[in-house]
Amino acid sequence: MEPIEVTAGMALVGAMADAGWPAARAEVVAFWRQVRPGEADDVAADLTEVRAEVLAARQAGDPALERALADTWQCRLRNLVQDDPALAAGLRRLVDRHLVPALPADERAGITSRLPDRDSGPG
Repeated sequence: MEPIEVTAGMALVGAMADAGWPAARAEVVAFWRQVRPGEADDVAADLTEVRAEVLAARQAGDPALERALADTWQCRLRNLVQDDPALAAGLRRLVDRHLVPALPADERAGITSRLPDRDSGPG
């Protein structure tokens, strides 16, 4: 299984392409506001920009760009968890409760199969 921040980055970018994104985005920003309040507004703006890139990548059939965007978010999330490993549990809740439900139906199984076991500890 992959660390939660890897799966979360993939789920985050995948959720951007679905109609449920506005609610998921709000939860991502709220999570960030809890853990790094000074960065929350920048994250909110970044999410808006990245969503436009994800939608363009999907329209152009460019999975490499989408993967690169997911990699960027995985790094950002990894930095959060490395700075405070206790955040892995909150990140897992964000994925389970808000990102996976916002994914297009055909992507949900692929993401949930990558999630680390809850008992395996921080990502």
